[in-house]
Amino acid sequence: MKTDHVILRILPIPFVCSMALLAFMACSNDSVDETTFVDGGEDGNEAPVSSDLHSAFSEFDTDETDIYFEGSNVVIETTGNPNHTTVYWGEGNELYLDEPDVDATPSRIPSFDGSATLRVSAEPEKASSPTSTQLGAIGIAVSGAAIFNDQEGNGPLSDAAVSLDYTGGHIGPAEYHYHLEPTAWSEDDDNLIGILADGFFIYGRKCNSTGTHPTDLDASGGHTSTTQHATDPEYHYHIENELYLNAYYIIFPGDYQGTPSAIN
Repeated sequence: MKTDHVILRILPIPFVCSMALLAFMACSNDSVDETTFVDGGEDGNEAPVSSDLHSAFSEFDTDETDIYFEGSNVVIETTGNPNHTTVYWGEGNELYLDEPDVDATPSRIPSFDGSATLRVSAEPEKASSPTSTQLGAIGIAVSGAAIFNDQEGNGPLSDAAVSLDYTGGHIGPAEYHYHLEPTAWSEDDDNLIGILADGFFIYGRKCNSTGTHPTDLDASGGHTSTTQHATDPEYHYHIENELYLNAYYIIFPGDYQGTPSAIN
């Protein structure tokens, strides 16, 4: 469940007026530098950190996610519930969608708590070597639901393809999550998909900087370019534009290029 958080900022202290000149001088505080400070510079002093969340976070559903600073990290809390229709809401729910071609797994979204928290660096950097993804959540989508990799349990995703809804999601073992391009809000475009556990954002199959499918992606489907949320080039991932089982596009079949954090 989302909670309210108070974020403390240390603001510059106005110049202290001399007692002798108090009658003639006024303190000035015309400009306010809204900078958060955290312990840790190289000299042991407090180090400044930007007080502005990355603009990409504005895409996340505020009914399903709560995003805020915690020192030099960004915290993403989520209900785990998708904000769109699916058969997995179950009959009677206003977001229920009848999908007769889906061999749905038994669980339904209202019957479990899929809430989770991810803490990532506000300024993620690529690691010296990639890290393999693990089973379970590897990221959080803008819809509020989890992102999984290209595996299902200890077997290939193909074994569970029949249970995936129209937007590439299903429940198993205890949370609704996506494996495939989430067509509920992104289909062969540059829309933001979400954030992965290493702090890098992931976008749809197209690149905003060119309007076409990127051709310079690394083994993890990532590259450095501008986006609709960043005028300066930054590293980010894309859903790779390669078909899986001649019908689907997997969100993230690669390795983390940054240092991942746990999602719990």
